[in-house]
Amino acid sequence: MHSIVLVKQVPDTANITAEAMKEDGTVNRAALPAIFNPEDLHALEAALNIKQRYGGTVSAVSMGPPKATEVLRDCLYRGADRAVLLTDRRAAASDTLATSYILSQAVKTIGHFDFVFAGRQAIDGDTAQTAPQVAEKLGIPQITYTEEILSVSENRQYALIRRSIGNGYEIVSVKLPALLTVLETANVPRPQAAKRVMKYKRTEPVQWDLDNINADLDRCGVAGSPTKVFRIQSIVLKKEGFTDIAPTKDGIAALLTELVSAKTLG
Repeated sequence: MHSIVLVKQVPDTANITAEAMKEDGTVNRAALPAIFNPEDLHALEAALNIKQRYGGTVSAVSMGPPKATEVLRDCLYRGADRAVLLTDRRAAASDTLATSYILSQAVKTIGHFDFVFAGRQAIDGDTAQTAPQVAEKLGIPQITYTEEILSVSENRQYALIRRSIGNGYEIVSVKLPALLTVLETANVPRPQAAKRVMKYKRTEPVQWDLDNINADLDRCGVAGSPTKVFRIQSIVLKKEGFTDIAPTKDGIAALLTELVSAKTLG
């Protein structure tokens, strides 16, 4: 089974500072430390589990600046067989539409695959749009909110997947190849293997630009990104302490009156 994992290096949003946002509403990535997008680690683990159970290979793909080689090496340390960095200044400022197009072209360039894995969403944008759009551009089925790959048919044409539906789960059969987005509850990512760290610590991932993947430049970067920032608001909570609301009809009535008076409601 051949799996491709889409991974991303993201700013550590747990360490937000006043310089984290630029005036145009984009993230000031230079002001924050970069980390492996958390849910992408679980996507990688899902791919490695498939490799262990059914054999095959795992290719990790990331789109970003040269520094993103760090997360790709991490993938190699954990068990991936191949790492590809898609880096090109012409891809800068790509929104989810342009990013998904570029990633889909990279997947097509890699060639045959049975699974494409991705984390449910990235912590810098929180849109959860990119991976599903990749599936649409590849013309393959997608299963979101994946918790477990239960089995793959003997002919390797179908997989049985358990996915979360919030207050429960459902089990679905999907025809392969397919794209799966993976939840953080799906597994526990394995640690880096010391032998693989020694083997790959000086390895440079394969680097592709937009020409290598035969990308249409009109669909990349600013030119291919219709998303525009409408307004930026800085929300500052000034009130200190808290208000104790009695769990009674009178308490709730008083709360509603206060919210209406403050024009929070109504």
